Amino acid sequence: MFISSAYAQSAPAASSATDLSSSLTGMLPLVLMFVVLYFVMIRPQMKRQKEHKTMIEALDRGDEVSTAGGFVGRISSLEDNYVKLEISKGVEIQLQRSAISQVLPKGTLKSI
Repeated sequence: MFISSAYAQSAPAASSATDLSSSLTGMLPLVLMFVVLYFVMIRPQMKRQKEHKTMIEALDRGDEVSTAGGFVGRISSLEDNYVKLEISKGVEIQLQRSAISQVLPKGTLKSI
């Protein structure tokens, strides 16, 4: 019923070289998935964040912008973290700089 200790100890030991190569082969798909994930998702997202940051820093008074909330208007004044946006004649809203999603070409807004 029980295995004698002499019989259990006589099993051949695997070599360490085959253990190392099998563990590296087992980790290869995980490493490849991380590399693909980096180039497909992480790197482009970092590039978009960098472009958005430079766009936010380059904002100037008079720029025509579109916000993440769908407002379109002209920048009337700038502060460190906030922007006053004129969305109609005499109507200004204050919002965070990070809420601006894109700068529109000059002359896009004719009615303001």
